[in-house]
Amino acid sequence: MNATELPVVVIGAGPVGLAAAAHLAERGVDFVVLEAGSGPAAAVASWGHVRVFSPWRFNIDAAARRLLEAEGWIAPDPERLPLASQIVDDYLAPLTKVPALAERVRYGARVVAVSRDGLDRVRSTGRENTPFLIRLADGEELTARAVIDASGTWPTPNVLGGSGLPAHGETEAAAFIDTALPDVLGADRDRFAGRHTLVVGAGHSAANTLLSLAQLAAEVPGTTISWAIRTGNAARTYGGGEADALPARGALGTRVRDLVESGAVTLLPGFSIRSIAVDGNRVTAVARGGETVTVDRIVSATGFRPDHTITSELRLDLDPILGSTRALAPLIDPNQHSCGTVPPHGVDELAHPEPGYYAIGAKSYGRAPTFLMATGYEQARSVVAALAGDWAAARDVQLELPETGVCSSSADEPADSCCGTPAPVSASAPRGLATGVAGGLLTLPVVEQASGGCCGS
Repeated sequence: MNATELPVVVIGAGPVGLAAAAHLAERGVDFVVLEAGSGPAAAVASWGHVRVFSPWRFNIDAAARRLLEAEGWIAPDPERLPLASQIVDDYLAPLTKVPALAERVRYGARVVAVSRDGLDRVRSTGRENTPFLIRLADGEELTARAVIDASGTWPTPNVLGGSGLPAHGETEAAAFIDTALPDVLGADRDRFAGRHTLVVGAGHSAANTLLSLAQLAAEVPGTTISWAIRTGNAARTYGGGEADALPARGALGTRVRDLVESGAVTLLPGFSIRSIAVDGNRVTAVARGGETVTVDRIVSATGFRPDHTITSELRLDLDPILGSTRALAPLIDPNQHSCGTVPPHGVDELAHPEPGYYAIGAKSYGRAPTFLMATGYEQARSVVAALAGDWAAARDVQLELPETGVCSSSADEPADSCCGTPAPVSASAPRGLATGVAGGLLTLPVVEQASGGCCGS
């Protein structure tokens, strides 16, 4: 079969993958969505207890809304802050049931490799017209005209070790370590109540867990909290306060700062973990400078990284630092962009030397913690327009995002530092609009305290 007659394969049925599916459906492009989980947005569902601090109006893709409303769906209050579970149950699950998507989303379909049918990465002749080959974990293989990889980064969290390598003893201490966003006040309560927990990380996921632990400490005597960050101060976590366009996000940092100043949370600045040692029912984290802290549990909220192993036979042009595309990297580099300076971007910045393969969503940002879900929706729209041959629409990138009020271009700068001159904004994009800091969905715990594992929605 000619490659142009094959469907587009979308990897991942999360918010951004399903947005891509909605845009493909609207443009009449054949497609199939492959989701490793048993239902839509399996990663988001795993932290369903968390309330996002971006209101519904930032969480719904435009094409998805049109498909849903055609079936009688009524959108939630645009200014309400949903739980992550509500995003799945009230938006994404209904979206997978609209006629245009219902028969095209496959669950339990974990992709383990993507290549060209009959060609490895070295062979060039006829490559552009050769179908993609997608191999699943059960051995099944599919062919596609293009691949949109929206598989995210949730399955591949960063390690605790401050050098990017696992800390000595980290693997052996795995039973004492929780990854980002445990349900401290719910299903995981018994693991933390009456115990000393070390939270590691300076992003919204760490802040979310600190706030939940503080509430638990108010309810259960003996619950104590330490917070380790690799940098010298917590200015980036404290955020923009009242200057943030999303009040719940601005309140997040303010509340965390209050906890530190009151002594409810013990801050350990400049604590870059070198090793972890298990001693009976407790673990000791040792910093590179020799400082130690002994606790009952550790929450690793150190961010995420993309897994490019499934595409090792494709020709990808990855930035050597972030793991995003080389063209996108300077626009999202967290060493330069930690406030509202990430410009709108689309298909041109997401393209690889492998024609027809695009990573969108959190995976497109590599290790940069500046991704927002609304950014992913615009990526999906732009990429699908290009696949449909509508390059004018693909390059007309429009993005409206809330300012964070954070102004710090370096993790080691003081809280009152400024980002300097904003990065250039596309001529077709509204000016004065910018992204936030952190990495996937904007979140806060059910107790109405802002947080997140990401800056996302």
